[in-house]
Amino acid sequence: MSLAVHNGVTFHVQILGEGPPVVMLHGLLVGSLATWYFTAAPLLSRTHRVLLYDLRGHGLSERTKTGYDIETMRRDLEAIVESFTSEAVTLVGHSYGAVVALSHALERPQRVSKLVLVEAPLPPSRLEELDSFLGKPPEEMAASLPDALRDALGRQGRQARRLVESLRFLATETSLFGDLRRARDIDDSALASLSCPVLCLYGSQSSCLPVGRRIARLAPRARLLEIAGGHFLPLEAATAVGAAIEEFLHG
Repeated sequence: MSLAVHNGVTFHVQILGEGPPVVMLHGLLVGSLATWYFTAAPLLSRTHRVLLYDLRGHGLSERTKTGYDIETMRRDLEAIVESFTSEAVTLVGHSYGAVVALSHALERPQRVSKLVLVEAPLPPSRLEELDSFLGKPPEEMAASLPDALRDALGRQGRQARRLVESLRFLATETSLFGDLRRARDIDDSALASLSCPVLCLYGSQSSCLPVGRRIARLAPRARLLEIAGGHFLPLEAATAVGAAIEEFLHG
């Protein structure tokens, strides 16, 4: 396990492989770097140097009570990228992590060579799959996850208990839900200014699919690929997602 301090917060970081740099971000609440570590990252690391990290408050990173707004998490990403490489990177993000990656590509376009958005919700506060969690006790949050996600995270034992405790902390002791509800949409004009190639991966059964169509329509170098599945594509359709990202990186 590797730990690094950025912006006063200790992050759990893993680096795989060698080659052009790729940074991968997971989603909120049930996500961790394991979202990518056990799915697409090993495939990509055959030809790229891949950095994964647990977002603040998630996985093995420090449990902070605040800082779950997009700009703070974007600054976390910026600090981690700056310590990782001086080259422009490919950013890959899922869900809220994809919104953070998108925000960074807009704020620091010279530092992003390519962008992969997996199920980015816009506005970030309008995500039906996440809304179903809000207000539930942590045990019910865990029980309501799709079967594929529950299987990947562990249905019982220490792994399941760790998930419930993490959900309890994030739901009851942090600003996460408030920060999420206050998150604003990204303007059409900003999406139209994206200069790097963008791959939008969205589930054919996901409530976020119209967002993927919107980004693909507005961003000049974006394309949309629909994959059978819902919002948790990296786990529900790991092989298809990994293959699509690999092809995009080598395109």
